[in-house]
Amino acid sequence: FPWTMRLAGYCGTKSCQFPDLAPTGTTKETYQPHYQPGYHDLSLWRPSMLPRGVLDSPSSYKQCNLTGQPHSVLPPLHPALRTRYSTRDWHHANMVQLTDSEASRYNAGRLNTDSVKLIQDKDQLTHQMQADSRRKLGERIANIDFWRSELIHELGYLLKETEILETAKQQLECAADEIQIPLKIALECLQHREKRIGIDLVHDNVERNLKKEVDTFKDCQEILTKLAQKIKQQLCINRQAQQALKQDISDKNVAHCIDDKCFNVRNIFDSINFCHGLERADKTVSVPATWAKFSEDNIRCSQHARANSVKLREDAEAGLESIAREMWNHFTSTSLAFDNRIAEVADAKNKLQAQLARITQEIFQTEYTITLLEKSIKAKEYPLKVAQTCLDGRTKRPNMELCRDAPQFQLVTEIHTIDDTLQTLKQRLHEAQRSLQMLILHRSRLEHEISVKANSFLIDQKCMDMRKVYPSTPRLIGYT
Repeated sequence: FPWTMRLAGYCGTKSCQFPDLAPTGTTKETYQPHYQPGYHDLSLWRPSMLPRGVLDSPSSYKQCNLTGQPHSVLPPLHPALRTRYSTRDWHHANMVQLTDSEASRYNAGRLNTDSVKLIQDKDQLTHQMQADSRRKLGERIANIDFWRSELIHELGYLLKETEILETAKQQLECAADEIQIPLKIALECLQHREKRIGIDLVHDNVERNLKKEVDTFKDCQEILTKLAQKIKQQLCINRQAQQALKQDISDKNVAHCIDDKCFNVRNIFDSINFCHGLERADKTVSVPATWAKFSEDNIRCSQHARANSVKLREDAEAGLESIAREMWNHFTSTSLAFDNRIAEVADAKNKLQAQLARITQEIFQTEYTITLLEKSIKAKEYPLKVAQTCLDGRTKRPNMELCRDAPQFQLVTEIHTIDDTLQTLKQRLHEAQRSLQMLILHRSRLEHEISVKANSFLIDQKCMDMRKVYPSTPRLIGYT
């Protein structure tokens, strides 16, 4: 019941384990309830706790007070309501409370001591980690300074070599222009002869002589051109290496500024703030080994580019000394080959024209034969219709009159014979048409070949006219 759930004052929020209650007899002997004046039992307001007859009869009330002891309205049916703790229980509870509180105080003292030591250790560790971080940042800044200086020196060498290589490229281009005229004439002859059509596009003596003619000075021209192209490519490589060095130097400048700023950051700065989660997100793309190797590779690439530039400049100087000494000899042999080729083309053209005339005559004869075959096939259609009509009419004879007699055999034989004749004539007509197509095709080819030969003849004549303005030796060498 609510009025019996009373806790001792030393019981806090923790539940106290009370000692076991003493036996009931001892409790009754050592403890007698005492009622002060004006005391009223709490159960007086609950009449349901007493028997109804006791409450209703005054005599019953009197009988309850015959002992001479203080009056109690607790019913004898509920002895637990009168149960209380003993003195020994009270002392035991106090002792337990003191023991528990002393243990808690001891544990708290140890925790406080350990916490102070932990704070000191962590403070020392934090200071040591900050010192190590600053030291490593200083080492990193020194490494950046070293590689940046190496990159700057290499960039200076590369810029100087690139400027010299650019001058060599201009010299090669000027030297190539000096022999451009004879080369242009020979190449134009080759280009014009590339306009030959069909079978005339042949690798003949003229073409071989033209190639030999240009080989003597084209070697120099191609060497100069290729060297200029190689130098151009090398300049691109140099610029790429130069750009890589500049980018690396720029990145190291930025990294140096950032690391220097981080090196000078202190705990008292106002600019520091929390950046949670950055230690878990690793955005790095290199390690110290790969970082140093990257700059080393850039320097090595620049050195390799400079070495290639020096070699190309030496090749350019050697190429500038190469000229064509046998150009006129090849010019004479090529002109002779042109004359022979023009004569061959003219002879082949005359033969083709004669053959074209014969083919044209044969086409006329074949067309006439095709006309006769078509008329013959047309004439066979009417007899075939007559025989088939008669055979169809005789199929309508009644009953036994539908006899396979001699006229029946004759009509069937006639139809088969006419069919065979038509097939033979049609086959011959087809062959004649194919022959006509072949003749027409050959005529077209002959006409095409004649036009090809005429075109080749005109091209060779034009090339010979171009070669009349062949430059002199001083102009070929480039003195003028």
